[in-house]
Amino acid sequence: MPLFPNTPVEKMTEPYHRRWWALLVLCLSLLIVVMANTSLVVAAPDMTKDLGLSSSDLQWVIDGYTVPYAALMLVLGAIGDKYSRRGALVLGLLIFAGGSVMGGLVDETSLVITARAIMGVGAAVVMPATLSLLVAIFPRAERAKAITAWSATSGLAIAAGPLAAGWLLENHAWGSTFLMNVPVAVLGAVGALLLVPPSKAEGMGRIDYVGGLLSIVSVGSLVYATIEGPHFGWGVGPITAAVVAGVGLLAFVAWELKHPNPMLDVRKFTERPFGGSMMAVLFFFFGTFGSIYYSTQFLQFVLGYDALETGIRLLPLAGAVFVGAAVTGKLAPKLGVKIVVGTGMVIGTAGVFLLTRIETGSTYTDFLTPLLLLGFAIGLSLSPATDTIMGSFPESELGVAGGANDTALELGCALGIAILGSLLATSYKDKLTDMVGGHLPAAAMDTAKDSVGGGIAVAEQVAKNPQGGTQQAQTLLGAVHESFAHAIAHTSLIGGIIMAAGTLIVIAVLPGRKHTTKHSAEEAEQTTREQTETVDA
Repeated sequence: MPLFPNTPVEKMTEPYHRRWWALLVLCLSLLIVVMANTSLVVAAPDMTKDLGLSSSDLQWVIDGYTVPYAALMLVLGAIGDKYSRRGALVLGLLIFAGGSVMGGLVDETSLVITARAIMGVGAAVVMPATLSLLVAIFPRAERAKAITAWSATSGLAIAAGPLAAGWLLENHAWGSTFLMNVPVAVLGAVGALLLVPPSKAEGMGRIDYVGGLLSIVSVGSLVYATIEGPHFGWGVGPITAAVVAGVGLLAFVAWELKHPNPMLDVRKFTERPFGGSMMAVLFFFFGTFGSIYYSTQFLQFVLGYDALETGIRLLPLAGAVFVGAAVTGKLAPKLGVKIVVGTGMVIGTAGVFLLTRIETGSTYTDFLTPLLLLGFAIGLSLSPATDTIMGSFPESELGVAGGANDTALELGCALGIAILGSLLATSYKDKLTDMVGGHLPAAAMDTAKDSVGGGIAVAEQVAKNPQGGTQQAQTLLGAVHESFAHAIAHTSLIGGIIMAAGTLIVIAVLPGRKHTTKHSAEEAEQTTREQTETVDA
Protein backbone atom coordinates (compact mmCIF):
# COMPACT_ATOMS: atom_id res chain seq x y z
CA MET A 1 0.00 0.00 0.00
CA PRO A 2 1.59 3.35 -1.04
CA LEU A 3 2.14 5.99 1.63
CA PHE A 4 0.53 8.65 -0.55
CA PRO A 5 -2.62 7.72 -2.51
CA ASN A 6 -1.72 8.47 -6.11
CA THR A 7 -4.50 6.83 -8.11
CA PRO A 8 -6.98 9.52 -9.18
CA VAL A 9 -10.53 8.94 -8.02
CA GLU A 10 -11.67 9.05 -11.63
CA LYS A 11 -9.54 6.00 -12.47
CA MET A 12 -10.56 3.86 -9.47
CA THR A 13 -12.62 0.75 -10.28
CA GLU A 14 -14.17 0.61 -6.79
CA PRO A 15 -14.91 3.12 -4.01
CA TYR A 16 -11.78 4.49 -2.34
CA HIS A 17 -11.15 2.21 0.65
CA ARG A 18 -9.94 4.96 3.00
CA ARG A 19 -12.74 7.36 2.16
CA TRP A 20 -13.98 7.73 5.76
CA TRP A 21 -10.50 8.73 6.89
CA ALA A 22 -10.41 11.17 4.00
CA LEU A 23 -13.75 12.57 5.21
CA LEU A 24 -12.16 13.21 8.61
CA VAL A 25 -9.48 15.33 6.91
CA LEU A 26 -12.10 17.23 4.91
CA CYS A 27 -14.17 17.92 8.03
CA LEU A 28 -11.09 19.04 9.95
CA SER A 29 -10.25 21.47 7.14
CA LEU A 30 -13.79 22.79 7.14
CA LEU A 31 -13.75 23.13 10.93
CA ILE A 32 -10.89 25.61 11.08
CA VAL A 33 -12.12 27.89 8.28
CA VAL A 34 -15.52 28.25 10.00
CA MET A 35 -13.94 28.57 13.45
CA ALA A 36 -11.86 31.49 12.15
CA ASN A 37 -15.05 33.57 12.13
CA THR A 38 -16.70 32.35 15.31
CA SER A 39 -13.55 32.42 17.49
CA LEU A 40 -13.02 36.10 16.74
CA VAL A 41 -16.35 37.01 18.33
CA VAL A 42 -15.08 36.25 21.83
CA ALA A 43 -11.61 37.65 21.12
CA ALA A 44 -13.03 40.98 19.92
CA PRO A 45 -13.13 42.69 23.36
CA ASP A 46 -9.44 41.96 24.04
CA MET A 47 -8.47 43.06 20.53
CA THR A 48 -10.46 46.28 20.92
CA LYS A 49 -8.67 47.18 24.15
CA ASP A 50 -5.19 46.20 22.98
CA LEU A 51 -5.31 47.76 19.50
CA GLY A 52 -7.61 50.65 20.36
CA LEU A 53 -10.07 49.59 17.66
CA SER A 54 -12.89 51.87 16.63
CA SER A 55 -16.26 50.39 15.71
CA SER A 56 -15.26 50.58 12.03
CA ASP A 57 -11.89 48.96 12.71
CA LEU A 58 -13.46 46.06 14.58
CA GLN A 59 -16.03 45.54 11.86
CA TRP A 60 -13.30 45.22 9.24
CA VAL A 61 -11.11 43.01 11.41
CA ILE A 62 -14.08 40.62 11.40
CA ASP A 63 -15.20 41.15 7.80
CA GLY A 64 -11.77 41.45 6.20
CA TYR A 65 -12.06 37.65 6.15
CA THR A 66 -15.54 37.62 4.68
CA VAL A 67 -15.07 39.69 1.50
CA PRO A 68 -12.42 37.53 -0.25
CA TYR A 69 -13.95 34.38 1.25
CA ALA A 70 -17.34 35.02 -0.36
CA ALA A 71 -16.08 36.61 -3.58
CA LEU A 72 -13.49 34.03 -4.62
CA MET A 73 -15.09 30.66 -3.86
CA LEU A 74 -16.81 30.17 -7.20
CA VAL A 75 -13.69 30.89 -9.27
CA LEU A 76 -11.28 29.00 -7.03
CA GLY A 77 -13.64 26.02 -6.97
CA ALA A 78 -13.51 25.90 -10.78
CA ILE A 79 -9.70 26.16 -10.79
CA GLY A 80 -9.54 23.27 -8.31
CA ASP A 81 -11.78 21.22 -10.62
CA LYS A 82 -9.54 21.95 -13.59
CA TYR A 83 -6.12 21.25 -12.10
CA SER A 84 -6.29 19.40 -8.77
CA ARG A 85 -8.89 19.33 -6.02
CA ARG A 86 -6.46 17.82 -3.51
CA GLY A 87 -3.78 20.30 -4.54
CA ALA A 88 -6.27 23.14 -4.02
CA LEU A 89 -7.09 21.86 -0.54
CA VAL A 90 -3.42 21.66 0.49
CA LEU A 91 -2.57 25.05 -1.02
CA GLY A 92 -5.59 26.67 0.62
CA LEU A 93 -4.66 25.27 4.04
CA LEU A 94 -1.11 26.57 3.70
CA ILE A 95 -2.33 30.06 2.68
CA PHE A 96 -4.73 29.98 5.62
CA ALA A 97 -1.92 28.98 7.98
CA GLY A 98 0.30 31.78 6.65
CA GLY A 99 -2.40 34.38 7.26
CA SER A 100 -2.96 32.98 10.75
CA VAL A 101 0.74 33.28 11.60
CA MET A 102 0.74 36.88 10.41
CA GLY A 103 -2.42 37.71 12.38
CA GLY A 104 -0.99 36.23 15.55
CA LEU A 105 2.27 38.19 15.39
CA VAL A 106 1.34 41.69 14.18
CA ASP A 107 0.11 44.50 16.41
CA GLU A 108 -1.25 47.07 13.96
CA THR A 109 -4.89 47.24 12.92
CA SER A 110 -4.20 47.45 9.17
CA LEU A 111 -1.89 44.43 9.33
CA VAL A 112 -4.44 42.40 11.29
CA ILE A 113 -7.07 43.20 8.65
CA THR A 114 -4.58 42.19 5.94
CA ALA A 115 -3.90 38.91 7.74
CA ARG A 116 -7.61 38.23 7.96
CA ALA A 117 -7.95 38.88 4.22
CA ILE A 118 -5.15 36.38 3.48
CA MET A 119 -6.94 33.84 5.67
CA GLY A 120 -10.13 34.57 3.70
CA VAL A 121 -8.35 33.78 0.42
CA GLY A 122 -7.13 30.48 1.88
CA ALA A 123 -10.62 29.65 3.13
CA ALA A 124 -12.06 30.40 -0.32
CA VAL A 125 -9.76 27.69 -1.73
CA VAL A 126 -10.41 25.19 1.06
CA MET A 127 -14.18 25.39 1.40
CA PRO A 128 -15.28 24.34 -2.13
CA ALA A 129 -12.42 21.81 -2.31
CA THR A 130 -13.77 19.96 0.72
CA LEU A 131 -17.20 19.53 -0.87
CA SER A 132 -15.96 18.65 -4.35
CA LEU A 133 -13.55 16.04 -2.96
CA LEU A 134 -16.27 14.60 -0.73
CA VAL A 135 -18.67 14.14 -3.65
CA ALA A 136 -15.92 12.77 -5.89
CA ILE A 137 -14.67 10.24 -3.31
CA PHE A 138 -17.96 8.85 -2.00
CA PRO A 139 -20.29 6.68 -4.09
CA ARG A 140 -23.79 8.06 -4.43
CA ALA A 141 -25.19 5.54 -1.93
CA GLU A 142 -23.02 7.00 0.86
CA ARG A 143 -22.89 10.61 -0.28
CA ALA A 144 -25.83 11.92 1.76
CA LYS A 145 -24.34 10.45 4.94
CA ALA A 146 -20.95 12.04 4.20
CA ILE A 147 -22.54 15.43 3.48
CA THR A 148 -24.45 15.15 6.75
CA ALA A 149 -21.15 14.76 8.60
CA TRP A 150 -19.75 17.74 6.67
CA SER A 151 -22.79 19.85 7.57
CA ALA A 152 -22.65 18.85 11.23
CA THR A 153 -19.03 20.00 11.30
CA SER A 154 -20.16 23.50 10.30
CA GLY A 155 -22.49 23.59 13.29
CA LEU A 156 -19.82 22.21 15.60
CA ALA A 157 -17.46 25.01 14.53
CA ILE A 158 -19.97 27.65 15.64
CA ALA A 159 -19.53 26.50 19.24
CA ALA A 160 -15.99 25.12 19.03
CA GLY A 161 -14.53 28.45 17.87
CA PRO A 162 -15.60 30.49 20.92
CA LEU A 163 -14.77 27.60 23.26
CA ALA A 164 -11.23 27.12 21.96
CA ALA A 165 -10.61 30.87 21.80
CA GLY A 166 -12.02 31.36 25.29
CA TRP A 167 -9.76 28.67 26.72
CA LEU A 168 -6.70 30.27 25.13
CA LEU A 169 -7.66 33.78 26.26
CA GLU A 170 -7.64 32.64 29.88
CA ASN A 171 -3.83 32.72 29.85
CA HIS A 172 -2.77 34.13 26.48
CA ALA A 173 -3.20 37.27 24.38
CA TRP A 174 -5.69 37.53 21.52
CA GLY A 175 -2.98 36.59 19.00
CA SER A 176 -3.24 33.00 20.25
CA THR A 177 -6.69 32.76 18.64
CA PHE A 178 -4.98 33.18 15.27
CA LEU A 179 -2.04 30.90 16.02
CA MET A 180 -4.28 28.02 17.13
CA ASN A 181 -5.24 27.59 13.45
CA VAL A 182 -1.69 26.84 12.37
CA PRO A 183 -1.14 23.30 13.75
CA VAL A 184 -4.64 22.28 12.64
CA ALA A 185 -4.05 23.62 9.11
CA VAL A 186 -0.69 21.85 8.87
CA LEU A 187 -2.25 18.63 10.18
CA GLY A 188 -5.00 18.97 7.58
CA ALA A 189 -2.47 19.50 4.77
CA VAL A 190 -0.43 16.46 5.81
CA GLY A 191 -3.62 14.42 6.23
CA ALA A 192 -4.76 15.44 2.75
CA LEU A 193 -1.51 14.16 1.22
CA LEU A 194 -1.68 10.90 3.19
CA LEU A 195 -5.39 10.10 3.05
CA VAL A 196 -7.12 12.06 0.28
CA PRO A 197 -6.70 10.74 -3.27
CA PRO A 198 -6.03 13.09 -6.18
CA SER A 199 -9.02 14.21 -8.18
CA LYS A 200 -9.84 16.61 -10.99
CA ALA A 201 -12.57 17.05 -13.55
CA GLU A 202 -12.36 14.97 -16.71
CA GLY A 203 -13.13 16.61 -20.02
CA MET A 204 -13.43 20.05 -18.53
CA GLY A 205 -13.02 22.82 -21.07
CA ARG A 206 -11.30 26.16 -20.67
CA ILE A 207 -12.17 28.09 -17.55
CA ASP A 208 -14.46 31.05 -18.12
CA TYR A 209 -12.19 33.65 -16.54
CA VAL A 210 -14.29 36.60 -17.73
CA GLY A 211 -17.33 35.15 -15.97
CA GLY A 212 -15.14 34.43 -12.97
CA LEU A 213 -13.93 38.04 -12.85
CA LEU A 214 -17.49 39.33 -13.11
CA SER A 215 -18.56 37.05 -10.24
CA ILE A 216 -15.69 38.30 -8.07
CA VAL A 217 -16.56 41.94 -8.77
CA SER A 218 -20.29 41.37 -8.19
CA VAL A 219 -20.10 39.33 -4.99
CA GLY A 220 -17.18 41.29 -3.55
CA SER A 221 -18.90 44.64 -4.16
CA LEU A 222 -22.18 43.33 -2.74
CA VAL A 223 -20.53 42.08 0.45
CA TYR A 224 -18.56 45.32 0.83
CA ALA A 225 -21.68 47.48 0.39
CA THR A 226 -23.64 45.26 2.78
CA ILE A 227 -20.97 45.59 5.46
CA GLU A 228 -20.07 49.26 5.04
CA GLY A 229 -23.43 50.86 4.24
CA PRO A 230 -25.66 49.71 7.14
CA HIS A 231 -22.94 50.21 9.75
CA PHE A 232 -21.23 53.42 8.70
CA GLY A 233 -23.68 55.21 6.43
CA TRP A 234 -24.46 55.12 2.73
CA GLY A 235 -21.71 57.42 1.54
CA VAL A 236 -19.99 57.43 -1.83
CA GLY A 237 -18.09 54.18 -1.23
CA PRO A 238 -21.00 51.89 -0.27
CA ILE A 239 -23.34 53.38 -2.90
CA THR A 240 -20.70 52.97 -5.61
CA ALA A 241 -20.10 49.37 -4.49
CA ALA A 242 -23.85 48.65 -4.58
CA VAL A 243 -24.12 50.03 -8.12
CA VAL A 244 -21.06 48.05 -9.23
CA ALA A 245 -22.58 44.90 -7.69
CA GLY A 246 -25.86 45.42 -9.57
CA VAL A 247 -24.24 46.18 -12.91
CA GLY A 248 -21.71 43.37 -12.42
CA LEU A 249 -24.49 40.88 -11.67
CA LEU A 250 -26.40 41.81 -14.82
CA ALA A 251 -23.21 41.58 -16.86
CA PHE A 252 -22.39 38.20 -15.28
CA VAL A 253 -25.82 36.77 -16.12
CA ALA A 254 -25.69 38.09 -19.69
CA TRP A 255 -22.19 36.71 -20.23
CA GLU A 256 -22.95 33.29 -18.72
CA LEU A 257 -26.11 32.89 -20.80
CA LYS A 258 -24.20 33.25 -24.07
CA HIS A 259 -20.93 31.55 -23.09
CA PRO A 260 -20.53 27.97 -24.41
CA ASN A 261 -18.71 26.85 -21.25
CA PRO A 262 -19.92 29.19 -18.47
CA MET A 263 -18.34 29.50 -15.04
CA LEU A 264 -21.82 28.92 -13.58
CA ASP A 265 -24.81 27.93 -15.67
CA VAL A 266 -27.25 30.55 -14.36
CA ARG A 267 -30.14 28.62 -15.92
CA LYS A 268 -29.84 26.28 -12.94
CA PHE A 269 -31.51 28.92 -10.79
CA THR A 270 -34.71 28.23 -12.72
CA GLU A 271 -34.53 24.59 -11.55
CA ARG A 272 -36.64 24.45 -8.41
CA PRO A 273 -34.51 21.99 -6.40
CA PHE A 274 -31.33 24.02 -6.96
CA GLY A 275 -32.89 27.48 -6.65
CA GLY A 276 -34.88 26.56 -3.55
CA SER A 277 -31.90 24.94 -1.84
CA MET A 278 -29.65 27.94 -2.56
CA MET A 279 -32.23 30.30 -1.06
CA ALA A 280 -32.64 28.00 1.94
CA VAL A 281 -28.90 28.10 2.70
CA LEU A 282 -28.76 31.89 2.28
CA PHE A 283 -31.85 32.71 4.37
CA PHE A 284 -31.00 30.17 7.03
CA PHE A 285 -27.50 31.46 7.69
CA PHE A 286 -28.76 35.03 7.51
CA GLY A 287 -30.94 34.42 10.56
CA THR A 288 -28.80 32.01 12.54
CA PHE A 289 -25.44 33.78 12.29
CA GLY A 290 -26.99 37.19 12.95
CA SER A 291 -28.75 35.86 16.04
CA ILE A 292 -25.70 34.06 17.39
CA TYR A 293 -23.61 37.21 16.76
CA TYR A 294 -25.64 39.41 19.09
CA SER A 295 -26.58 36.68 21.56
CA THR A 296 -22.88 36.13 22.22
CA GLN A 297 -22.46 39.85 22.88
CA PHE A 298 -25.26 39.76 25.47
CA LEU A 299 -23.65 36.82 27.24
CA GLN A 300 -20.34 38.69 27.44
CA PHE A 301 -21.26 42.33 27.92
CA VAL A 302 -24.52 42.13 29.87
CA LEU A 303 -24.30 38.83 31.76
CA GLY A 304 -20.56 39.27 32.28
CA TYR A 305 -19.33 35.87 31.11
CA ASP A 306 -15.71 35.75 30.03
CA ALA A 307 -14.61 34.25 26.74
CA LEU A 308 -14.29 30.68 28.03
CA GLU A 309 -17.60 30.80 29.91
CA THR A 310 -19.30 32.10 26.77
CA GLY A 311 -17.81 29.29 24.69
CA ILE A 312 -19.01 26.67 27.17
CA ARG A 313 -22.52 28.10 27.03
CA LEU A 314 -22.61 27.69 23.26
CA LEU A 315 -21.94 23.95 23.49
CA PRO A 316 -25.64 22.99 23.61
CA LEU A 317 -25.95 24.50 20.13
CA ALA A 318 -23.28 22.10 18.86
CA GLY A 319 -25.01 19.17 20.52
CA ALA A 320 -28.31 20.14 18.93
CA VAL A 321 -26.61 20.27 15.52
CA PHE A 322 -25.56 16.63 15.86
CA VAL A 323 -29.05 15.60 16.94
CA GLY A 324 -30.54 17.40 13.93
CA ALA A 325 -27.98 15.77 11.63
CA ALA A 326 -28.86 12.32 12.98
CA VAL A 327 -32.57 12.98 12.47
CA THR A 328 -32.18 14.31 8.92
CA GLY A 329 -30.20 11.23 7.94
CA LYS A 330 -33.30 9.14 8.68
CA LEU A 331 -36.06 11.53 7.63
CA ALA A 332 -34.74 13.13 4.42
CA PRO A 333 -34.80 9.91 2.34
CA LYS A 334 -38.37 9.20 3.50
CA LEU A 335 -39.96 12.66 3.54
CA GLY A 336 -38.01 14.49 0.87
CA VAL A 337 -35.99 17.70 0.81
CA LYS A 338 -38.95 20.09 0.83
CA ILE A 339 -40.47 18.83 4.07
CA VAL A 340 -37.18 18.41 5.93
CA VAL A 341 -35.63 21.72 4.87
CA GLY A 342 -38.92 23.57 5.33
CA THR A 343 -39.37 22.11 8.80
CA GLY A 344 -35.83 23.06 9.74
CA MET A 345 -36.38 26.63 8.59
CA VAL A 346 -39.61 26.86 10.59
CA ILE A 347 -37.77 25.65 13.70
CA GLY A 348 -34.92 28.09 13.10
CA THR A 349 -37.39 30.94 12.61
CA ALA A 350 -39.06 30.04 15.89
CA GLY A 351 -35.65 30.18 17.59
CA VAL A 352 -35.08 33.70 16.28
CA PHE A 353 -38.55 34.85 17.35
CA LEU A 354 -37.96 33.52 20.88
CA LEU A 355 -35.17 36.09 21.25
CA THR A 356 -37.83 38.82 21.12
CA ARG A 357 -38.49 37.96 24.79
CA ILE A 358 -35.04 39.13 25.90
CA GLU A 359 -35.16 41.91 28.49
CA THR A 360 -32.90 43.46 31.11
CA GLY A 361 -33.41 40.66 33.63
CA SER A 362 -32.87 37.85 31.14
CA THR A 363 -30.38 35.12 32.02
CA TYR A 364 -28.58 32.42 30.09
CA THR A 365 -31.61 30.14 30.33
CA ASP A 366 -33.55 32.59 28.15
CA PHE A 367 -30.98 31.99 25.40
CA LEU A 368 -30.74 28.23 25.85
CA THR A 369 -33.95 27.26 24.04
CA PRO A 370 -33.27 29.55 21.04
CA LEU A 371 -29.74 28.15 20.77
CA LEU A 372 -31.04 24.58 20.89
CA LEU A 373 -33.64 25.30 18.21
CA LEU A 374 -31.12 27.03 15.96
CA GLY A 375 -28.62 24.20 16.36
CA PHE A 376 -31.22 21.51 15.67
CA ALA A 377 -32.40 23.46 12.62
CA ILE A 378 -28.86 23.71 11.23
CA GLY A 379 -28.38 19.97 11.59
CA LEU A 380 -31.77 19.22 10.05
CA SER A 381 -31.71 21.60 7.07
CA LEU A 382 -28.16 22.14 5.87
CA SER A 383 -27.33 18.60 4.79
CA PRO A 384 -30.29 17.93 2.44
CA ALA A 385 -30.01 21.44 0.95
CA THR A 386 -26.29 21.01 0.30
CA ASP A 387 -26.82 17.49 -1.08
CA THR A 388 -29.40 18.86 -3.51
CA ILE A 389 -27.11 21.68 -4.66
CA MET A 390 -24.17 19.33 -5.21
CA GLY A 391 -26.40 16.83 -7.01
CA SER A 392 -27.49 19.51 -9.48
CA PHE A 393 -24.04 19.60 -11.12
CA PRO A 394 -22.15 17.04 -13.21
CA GLU A 395 -19.00 15.44 -11.84
CA SER A 396 -16.85 17.84 -13.89
CA GLU A 397 -18.25 20.87 -12.01
CA LEU A 398 -18.11 19.74 -8.39
CA GLY A 399 -15.82 22.60 -7.40
CA VAL A 400 -18.23 25.10 -8.92
CA ALA A 401 -21.09 23.36 -7.11
CA GLY A 402 -19.23 23.60 -3.81
CA GLY A 403 -18.38 27.22 -4.55
CA ALA A 404 -22.04 28.05 -5.25
CA ASN A 405 -23.21 26.36 -2.03
CA ASP A 406 -20.51 28.01 0.06
CA THR A 407 -21.07 31.44 -1.52
CA ALA A 408 -24.74 31.26 -0.51
CA LEU A 409 -23.70 30.20 3.00
CA GLU A 410 -21.10 32.92 3.44
CA LEU A 411 -23.25 35.58 1.82
CA GLY A 412 -26.05 34.68 4.22
CA CYS A 413 -23.67 35.00 7.17
CA ALA A 414 -22.37 38.37 5.92
CA LEU A 415 -25.86 39.73 5.29
CA GLY A 416 -27.11 38.49 8.66
CA ILE A 417 -24.28 40.04 10.65
CA ALA A 418 -24.30 43.27 8.62
CA ILE A 419 -28.04 43.92 8.36
CA LEU A 420 -29.12 42.57 11.75
CA GLY A 421 -26.00 44.05 13.33
CA SER A 422 -26.89 47.44 11.86
CA LEU A 423 -30.49 47.19 13.12
CA LEU A 424 -29.13 46.21 16.53
CA ALA A 425 -26.77 49.20 16.65
CA THR A 426 -29.45 51.66 15.55
CA SER A 427 -32.03 50.35 18.01
CA TYR A 428 -29.48 50.39 20.86
CA LYS A 429 -28.38 53.93 20.00
CA ASP A 430 -31.95 55.28 19.82
CA LYS A 431 -33.03 53.65 23.08
CA LEU A 432 -29.93 54.80 24.98
CA THR A 433 -30.37 58.34 23.66
CA ASP A 434 -33.98 58.37 24.93
CA MET A 435 -32.87 57.15 28.36
CA VAL A 436 -29.72 59.18 29.09
CA GLY A 437 -29.48 61.77 26.32
CA GLY A 438 -28.44 65.15 27.78
CA HIS A 439 -27.06 63.59 30.99
CA LEU A 440 -23.60 62.89 29.58
CA PRO A 441 -20.98 65.06 27.86
CA ALA A 442 -21.21 64.86 24.08
CA ALA A 443 -17.97 62.89 23.65
CA ALA A 444 -18.93 60.38 26.35
CA MET A 445 -22.41 60.01 24.87
CA ASP A 446 -20.97 59.33 21.42
CA THR A 447 -18.77 56.59 22.88
CA ALA A 448 -21.64 55.08 24.85
CA LYS A 449 -23.91 55.03 21.77
CA ASP A 450 -21.25 53.42 19.57
CA SER A 451 -21.66 49.96 21.11
CA VAL A 452 -22.65 48.16 24.29
CA GLY A 453 -18.94 47.74 25.06
CA GLY A 454 -18.47 51.50 24.70
CA GLY A 455 -21.41 52.15 27.03
CA ILE A 456 -19.93 49.87 29.69
CA ALA A 457 -16.54 51.58 29.32
CA VAL A 458 -18.14 55.01 29.84
CA ALA A 459 -19.97 53.73 32.93
CA GLU A 460 -16.63 52.54 34.33
CA GLN A 461 -15.14 56.00 33.75
CA VAL A 462 -18.12 57.66 35.43
CA ALA A 463 -17.58 55.47 38.50
CA LYS A 464 -13.96 56.66 38.74
CA ASN A 465 -14.85 60.33 38.24
CA PRO A 466 -15.39 62.28 41.50
CA GLN A 467 -18.17 64.25 39.78
CA GLY A 468 -19.93 61.06 38.86
CA GLY A 469 -19.80 58.29 41.42
CA THR A 470 -21.07 54.78 41.82
CA GLN A 471 -24.76 55.63 41.73
CA GLN A 472 -24.59 57.51 38.44
CA ALA A 473 -22.41 54.77 36.99
CA GLN A 474 -24.94 52.13 37.99
CA THR A 475 -27.75 54.18 36.49
CA LEU A 476 -25.86 54.48 33.20
CA LEU A 477 -24.93 50.79 33.24
CA GLY A 478 -28.57 49.86 33.77
CA ALA A 479 -29.56 52.06 30.83
CA VAL A 480 -26.90 50.43 28.64
CA HIS A 481 -28.10 46.94 29.56
CA GLU A 482 -31.75 47.82 29.04
CA SER A 483 -31.01 49.47 25.70
CA PHE A 484 -29.08 46.47 24.46
CA ALA A 485 -31.76 44.02 25.61
CA HIS A 486 -34.37 46.16 23.85
CA ALA A 487 -32.19 46.19 20.73
CA ILE A 488 -31.92 42.38 20.70
CA ALA A 489 -35.69 41.97 21.07
CA HIS A 490 -36.39 44.50 18.32
CA THR A 491 -33.75 43.09 15.95
CA SER A 492 -34.95 39.53 16.53
CA LEU A 493 -38.47 40.58 15.57
CA ILE A 494 -37.23 41.98 12.24
CA GLY A 495 -34.88 39.01 11.73
CA GLY A 496 -37.70 36.58 12.49
CA ILE A 497 -40.00 38.26 9.98
CA ILE A 498 -37.30 38.07 7.29
CA MET A 499 -36.68 34.43 8.16
CA ALA A 500 -40.42 33.66 8.04
CA ALA A 501 -40.71 35.29 4.62
CA GLY A 502 -37.68 33.34 3.43
CA THR A 503 -39.16 30.12 4.76
CA LEU A 504 -42.40 30.67 2.83
CA ILE A 505 -40.45 31.41 -0.35
CA VAL A 506 -38.29 28.29 0.02
CA ILE A 507 -41.29 26.06 0.71
CA ALA A 508 -43.04 27.50 -2.36
CA VAL A 509 -40.01 27.01 -4.62
CA LEU A 510 -38.78 23.57 -3.55
CA PRO A 511 -40.63 20.83 -5.42
CA GLY A 512 -42.54 18.11 -3.66
CA ARG A 513 -41.69 14.44 -3.92
CA LYS A 514 -43.99 13.92 -6.93
CA HIS A 515 -41.98 16.42 -8.95
CA THR A 516 -38.68 14.78 -8.05
CA THR A 517 -39.66 11.20 -8.81
CA LYS A 518 -37.72 11.15 -12.06
CA HIS A 519 -34.61 12.61 -10.43
CA SER A 520 -34.87 10.13 -7.55
CA ALA A 521 -35.24 7.23 -9.96
CA GLU A 522 -32.13 8.30 -11.83
CA GLU A 523 -30.19 8.50 -8.56
CA ALA A 524 -31.44 5.07 -7.52
CA GLU A 525 -30.40 3.61 -10.88
CA GLN A 526 -26.94 5.19 -10.53
CA THR A 527 -26.63 3.88 -6.97
CA THR A 528 -27.55 0.35 -8.07
CA ARG A 529 -25.01 0.52 -10.90
CA GLU A 530 -22.25 1.67 -8.51
CA GLN A 531 -23.09 -1.07 -6.00
CA THR A 532 -23.04 -3.68 -8.79
CA GLU A 533 -19.67 -2.45 -10.03
CA THR A 534 -18.31 -2.63 -6.48
CA VAL A 535 -19.49 -6.23 -6.04
CA ASP A 536 -18.09 -7.25 -9.44
CA ALA A 537 -14.74 -5.67 -8.58
